[in-house]
Amino acid sequence: MSSSRTSDASSAPSVPPPVSYVLPLKAHAPDDELDGYLHRLAGEVDDLIVVDGSSDDLFGEHRRRWPAPVRHLRPATSTPMGKVGNVLTGLAAARHEIVVIADDDVRWTQEQLRRAVDGMADASVARPQNSFAPVPWHARWDTGRTLIHRALGGDWPGTLLVRRSALPCGYAGDALFENLELVRTARAQGGRERVLLDVVVERRPPTTAKFLEQRVRQAYDEWARPGYLLTELALLPAVVRWRGRGAAGVAAGAMALAEVGRRRAGGTAHWPPTAALWAPAWAAERAVTAWCAVALRAMGGVRFGENRLARAAHSLRQLRERHGAEPHPGTGAADPGSGGQAPVGVPDAPSGGCGATIAP
Repeated sequence: MSSSRTSDASSAPSVPPPVSYVLPLKAHAPDDELDGYLHRLAGEVDDLIVVDGSSDDLFGEHRRRWPAPVRHLRPATSTPMGKVGNVLTGLAAARHEIVVIADDDVRWTQEQLRRAVDGMADASVARPQNSFAPVPWHARWDTGRTLIHRALGGDWPGTLLVRRSALPCGYAGDALFENLELVRTARAQGGRERVLLDVVVERRPPTTAKFLEQRVRQAYDEWARPGYLLTELALLPAVVRWRGRGAAGVAAGAMALAEVGRRRAGGTAHWPPTAALWAPAWAAERAVTAWCAVALRAMGGVRFGENRLARAAHSLRQLRERHGAEPHPGTGAADPGSGGQAPVGVPDAPSGGCGATIAP
């Protein structure tokens, strides 16, 4: 009798988590692997939105290849940082209050979505973590960055959870570090950010060419976080000044930080012991590319499509001034002792109108 009940329970269809899933996309060719993911995801969430900025021909091809439950939309707005316009379109169309925003290389499971929603609790925005699968050499290299940033409070992944009500006026579309811009905009209006260190979602690595193309661009993002940028700028002078001792110190520090990040919140289940050994390679890269980012700033910013974007992200102070919100005590400090969920900021009611919002 009991085994029959167990069998019935296991065969019962699972209830989709109460989220809208928004995937911003601008592709140059069909992707069979993405197609397979969307076919699976269409059966696991009840509101799946792809905002597709691809060419007309490819847009039509996508519509033929994807399952009927996918809401396949054109971007309703254009922004200098093109992804933001797609995200804003998806947020406006979403049927649920909680929205998962995920790049086309992110691979959520339904169980992870449930855990993320539960972990988000009453926060306005939640930041899970990513691990690469598969792991070619350049994915191992970039894993050094992931682990170091986990040790320092949490990496910035290709996916976020956000409440629609936390962004009543959207967020600026001229910032290169668009995820940070979104999170800061929610926090500027009194929202809370929660870093879900124990929710680790797979991400497909870029091609080697794309990886190489992103090196200086990612370093430029640190203009939005001056403390990080100044630390990274100090690495190269330290190696030049102290030579072998300086290089050994940077390498040892990078590996130690990466190992701390690997061990946080059950990370050893996702990254092998050798993962931290790649951290010195990433630190050496950033020691050089941080100075390249300074040169790009002097030239007016980073080329992004037809635009040159100088802004990495608005500061929290700037956004609070625009939105009329007051800073809260403790805002910006992650709590490392929260069982894998690091809260940032203090919840409050969002500010009223959109008159002072930075336009996309």
